[in-house]
Amino acid sequence: MSARELAEAGLRVVLLERQAIGRESSWAGGGILSPLYPWRAPEPVTALCRWSQAAYPQLAEALKEHSGTDPEWLPSGLLFIDCDEPEEAMRWADTHAARFERLTVGEMARLEPGIPAGGCRDPLLLPDIGQVRNPRLLRALRRDLELRGVELREHHPVDEIKLEQGKAVGVTCRQETLSADAYVVTAGAWSGLLAGNSGLAGLPVGPVKGEMLVFDAPPGLLGHIALRQGRYLIPRKDGKILAGSTVESASFDKSASAMACEALRAFACGLLPALRHSRIEKHWAGLRPGSPEGIPSIGAHPEAANLYFNGGHYRNGLVTAPASARLLADLLLGRTPIIDPEPYRLDCKN
Repeated sequence: MSARELAEAGLRVVLLERQAIGRESSWAGGGILSPLYPWRAPEPVTALCRWSQAAYPQLAEALKEHSGTDPEWLPSGLLFIDCDEPEEAMRWADTHAARFERLTVGEMARLEPGIPAGGCRDPLLLPDIGQVRNPRLLRALRRDLELRGVELREHHPVDEIKLEQGKAVGVTCRQETLSADAYVVTAGAWSGLLAGNSGLAGLPVGPVKGEMLVFDAPPGLLGHIALRQGRYLIPRKDGKILAGSTVESASFDKSASAMACEALRAFACGLLPALRHSRIEKHWAGLRPGSPEGIPSIGAHPEAANLYFNGGHYRNGLVTAPASARLLADLLLGRTPIIDPEPYRLDCKN
């Protein structure tokens, strides 16, 4: 999305990808366009989320028309089966003008008859929360970039950013040095590693593993994103249901474990018993770009005026992506930023 914003502004953009484009955390996540518990999110994360949530319907439609791939933006709503903090949730919703519905157990049972009412307590619905089918979003973005003339180089890992006299002067990649007027690091969980390898002050971004699975379920089992005790089910348009997710500090290990698969299956079938009759189609793991409080670093590095970072979004990379990319482009191009950039400054985090 950062490349798209810069290309749309008329810049020539080359995108270097260490493996295949769009196959890391953006692909591995669930596509929920909200923090799981939005009232717990720091205000800087909320600011990015609210701007992005308003932008997503038009963005998804534009990508569909331009690329031919539908990202499947869907306003399915976020249903809390057992909201432990209803007062905090309602205060947050009032402050941010977010619609909410505090439900009775009977109302929730009518909304989602497949979820046993016996396990429900203080259900709450945020009806405007949407989702995207993130692999399709990434395919649409890739094609959009190709049509805009962005040069895409896959399997081109950047080894080092070369610095001279307070500026970035090139990146080494496959024993080749590439030069540009400005550089943007959007390397997800690898952003901190790349900064350190280049001799820059530490960027507080590192990997946090998460595992998910998807059920090959028939359409109609579930209508809303359903959340209970930090885990969730996400219904896709074709009926498939995602179950997530685990949280584990595991270096750069992306191996999926049988224990996590069984835990996710037990959660999913406990929340929606009809899933016991659906096979698990896929189980995978990805690496989130963890950062303090989940507040991303967006802007120029204090040691290199033409070197920018956009990373550290932790669990909210998809929901905050449109605003993060626009803010990055605003700062790089010297435009008036869409929101106050101060909370995301890199020198605030070192």
